[in-house]
Amino acid sequence: MTVKKYDKLIRDKIPQIIQSSGATCTTYVAGDEEYKQRLSDKLLEESKEFFEDPCAEELADVYEVILALAEANRWDIERERIAKRLERGAFSQRCILQEVKR
Repeated sequence: MTVKKYDKLIRDKIPQIIQSSGATCTTYVAGDEEYKQRLSDKLLEESKEFFEDPCAEELADVYEVILALAEANRWDIERERIAKRLERGAFSQRCILQEVKR
């Protein structure tokens, strides 16, 4: 029998997917603070995967973690996004800042 250790946050249906393949797994439910930390760790993991393979699937994983982080912290990121867009703009004009002289 081969055992592979993970110690990371996984999507909700992964244990059932593992079990349906004939394997077994050990899991537990994280408390609030651990969950938030694991989500932060997962955001780094998924972001790295996106940079290694920039595609819609990997970006969707990043987005899913962002939504979970916002929900776990009770943050209204859509409101914050709109406020920042109104105050500072978006990125649609593709403007690259080269330097500032003072």
